Amino acid sequence: MKKESKIQSAEVRAGYAQHVVASYKRSATAPVLVKGNGARVWDAEGREYLDFGSGIAVNCLGHAHPRLAEVMKKQGEELVHVSNLFFHPKQAELARELVKRTGPGKMFFCNSGAEANESMVKAARKAGSGEGRVEVITALNSFHGRTMGMIAASGQERLREGFGPVMPGFVYVPFNDLAAADQAIGPKTAAVMVEGIQGEGGVIPATAEYLLGLRKMTQERGVSLLMDSVQCGHYRTGRFQSYELILEKAGKKDEFLPDAVSMAKSLGGGFPVGAVWFGKKLQDVLVPGSHATTYGGTALACAVALEILKIIEEEKLAENIFVRGEELKKGLAKLAGRGWVGEVRG
Repeated sequence: MKKESKIQSAEVRAGYAQHVVASYKRSATAPVLVKGNGARVWDAEGREYLDFGSGIAVNCLGHAHPRLAEVMKKQGEELVHVSNLFFHPKQAELARELVKRTGPGKMFFCNSGAEANESMVKAARKAGSGEGRVEVITALNSFHGRTMGMIAASGQERLREGFGPVMPGFVYVPFNDLAAADQAIGPKTAAVMVEGIQGEGGVIPATAEYLLGLRKMTQERGVSLLMDSVQCGHYRTGRFQSYELILEKAGKKDEFLPDAVSMAKSLGGGFPVGAVWFGKKLQDVLVPGSHATTYGGTALACAVALEILKIIEEEKLAENIFVRGEELKKGLAKLAGRGWVGEVRG
């Protein structure tokens, strides 16, 4: 049996330099990671690291979780992918679980957060097109993805530099500013899209007053409310959607339900999964021929996402977030004001 040759970091880095588009800001000496287990990863030289990045808010159960490895193997031996012109049980089961955790409605499956946000915007525009409602209001410093549509939607000018002409129809207002949102909504407004917690904008939570105010004014004026939960959802705050905890702390949990919610990142725990929950207003807007994706909701992706939900529930990980979160917050608070640590929120 031929012995597997040892991976050489220098060769891997050289391979990247020669064959991989340099669109990521990697350090020239960034570690070449070859193995992971739980919260730790190892490089080609055997050095061990504690992974604080979690694959940019993705690896909610850490690396190489045995149950995820097993479900990938099992499902891979049964059915990986079929066209969405057919049915398969895993997609129906995952849709049911996500609807149960979010609210009455229906699911659309895709592969990433940007795709999920694109789907929300398409549905909102299609719903409003008959009345000339095509504009979408988003928040300054927001981030919704890097497709042409989502760099236009994101409230950061730097994302659009060099990619003009930019897709029109987006209006930007300050985050957590109800008066600004109220002034921006007009007869051409199709939707307001915000993050429950701004990620790239500085990890800034929406206030309960802001979310409730947005819900009230959008309902009164026939505008859809879209929540981007790609980075801040799926139990990261101890509740399935980040806005749930925000409203719960204000005693208003049952008074808020948006018209659509995008999901991705930790929904698949490292496996590419994207989804959109559509409430009753938008759930039947996307009809055959209006929107689709080849790989959305594959049997393998849905099986992985289902297993993640089961593990979180069975091991009571959502409840544990509050305990570990307070512990981490107290420790990090000691670093506030030192070096590059400005403020600790949570």
